[in-house]
Amino acid sequence: MCIQSGELVIISRGKLYGKVREKFKSLRVYVIVMILLAGFIAGAFVYGTMIRTYETRAVSLRTAEIQNQCTILSNQLLSYQYLQDHSSEVIEASLTQLTNIYNGRVMIVNQNLEVVKDTYSLDEGKTNVSENVVRCIQGESTDYYDKRNRYIEVASPIKDPDTGEIQGVMLASVSTDTIEDSLRMLSSRGAAIFVLAIILILGFAFLIAEQIVRPLRSMAAGIEGVTEGYVDEVLHVDGFSEMGRISTEFNKMLGRFKRVDESREEFVSNVSHELRTPLASMKVLADSLVTQENVPIELYQEFMEDIAKEIDRENDIIADLLTLVKMDKTAQNLNIRQMQINELMELILKRLKPIAEKKNVELVLESFRPVTAEIDEVKLSLAISNLVENAIKYNRDNGWIHVSLNADHKFFYVKVADSGIGIPKEDQEHIFERFYRVDKSHSREIGGTGLGLAITRNAVIMHRGSIKVHSEAGTGTTFTVRIPLMYTGGSLA
Repeated sequence: MCIQSGELVIISRGKLYGKVREKFKSLRVYVIVMILLAGFIAGAFVYGTMIRTYETRAVSLRTAEIQNQCTILSNQLLSYQYLQDHSSEVIEASLTQLTNIYNGRVMIVNQNLEVVKDTYSLDEGKTNVSENVVRCIQGESTDYYDKRNRYIEVASPIKDPDTGEIQGVMLASVSTDTIEDSLRMLSSRGAAIFVLAIILILGFAFLIAEQIVRPLRSMAAGIEGVTEGYVDEVLHVDGFSEMGRISTEFNKMLGRFKRVDESREEFVSNVSHELRTPLASMKVLADSLVTQENVPIELYQEFMEDIAKEIDRENDIIADLLTLVKMDKTAQNLNIRQMQINELMELILKRLKPIAEKKNVELVLESFRPVTAEIDEVKLSLAISNLVENAIKYNRDNGWIHVSLNADHKFFYVKVADSGIGIPKEDQEHIFERFYRVDKSHSREIGGTGLGLAITRNAVIMHRGSIKVHSEAGTGTTFTVRIPLMYTGGSLA
C-alpha cells in the first residue's frame, strides 16, 4: 500500500512538472500578446482621437473665420447699397479677394431669394431656396461641413444695423483641401509614430514576459530536479510576492513528499522487522530441537508451544496489515447504515468483559442519552474494540475502564478512560503511527502488533470523525472519538 503511495507521489511530481512546463511555454506568449494588444488598442484610440480632434478643431476655426469675413463684407455691402446697385468696384474687389484667399465661391441673395451676385457667374438671376438660405433669411446663421465633397458652407445674414431688418444672405462655400492636406500629413506622421510605439511596446512586452517567466523557469527547474529524484531541492524564487508564495507552498509540498517517502521507507522497514522477529524466534526454537538428541517430551512440548505462539503473533501482524490495506482500498465503499450506538457499545463491551475480568479490571459503560447514527458497524466496532483492548492491556491490576457515550445535535462522542500506565507527552503525537510503541520492551511482553491505533484512526477518519488523546505517564489515558450523526460522504480527509 505504501509503495503504491510512493509511486503516486512520483507520478504526481511528473504530472506537476509537465503541466508547469506547458503553462510556462504558453505564459510568455500570452503576456506578450496581451501587452501588445493593450498597447495597440490604446495607441489606435489615441491616434484616432488625435485625428478627429484636429479635424474638428480645424473645421471649427475655418468656419468661424469665414463667418467673420462674411459679417465684415455684409457691412460693406450695406454701406455701398450693393443689393440695389451691383456696380461697386470695391465690393467686387473684396468678393474676388475672399474667393481667391479661401479658394471658394460666394453668392449674394436678396430678400426675394434672388441671387444678385455669384463669383462663379453660374446662378446670377436665379432663385435660391436652399434650406440654409431660407433659415438665414429668418435670422439664423448656419454652417455646414461636407467631408465627402471637402467644403464648408456658411450662410450669413445681411442685416441692417439700424433697423435690424434682414436685407439678404451671403452664402460662402470654401474648400477644405488645405485641411485635408494637413490631415494626411498628420495621419502619416501619426502612423509612423504608432508603428514605432508598437515596436517599443513589443520590446517592453518581451522584457516584462521575461521578468514574469524567469521565476517560473526556476520553479520548473526545481520541479524537474524533484522529478529526477533530487528530493533535497528547495526553491528560492525572488521576484513577485505571488511567486514567493508559490515557492513557499511548493517547498511545503516537497516537505510533505519527503515525509511520505520517509514514512513509506520506515513502514517497509518496520514491516520487515516485525515479520522477521517471530520467524527468527521460531528458527531459534526449531534449531534447538534439531541440534539436540533425545529431547525430553516436556522440552519438546514447551518449544512447540512457543513456536505456536510466534505463529499466532505472525498471523496477528499479517491480519492487521491486511485490515489497514483493506481500509485504504475500500475507503469509499463503506457499508453505511443507521444504527443504535448504545446497543453497539453494549455488544462491544460484553465481548471484551471476560478479558478485563482476567486482569481484575472494572469495565463500565455509561450512556447519557439514546444515540442513533449512520455508521459502518464493522469498522467502527473495530475502532472502539481496539481502544478498549488497549485500555485493558496497558492497565494496572484491579484498575478501571470507563466508557461513555454522549451526543449533541451533530455528533456523538465516545470516551474511553482508564487507570493505566499512561502515555508520555513526547510520544502522544506518534501513537497513531504504524508499529509505533511507547515502550517497546514492555509492549512486547503485553502483546499486540503496534497497528491497533493506526487502524482505529483510519476507521474514525473514514467516518469523517476525529480522535484525540489526553494522557500523562502514570495517571491513565483518555481517548475521545467524535463521529458525525449523519454520514456526509465525499472525499476522504
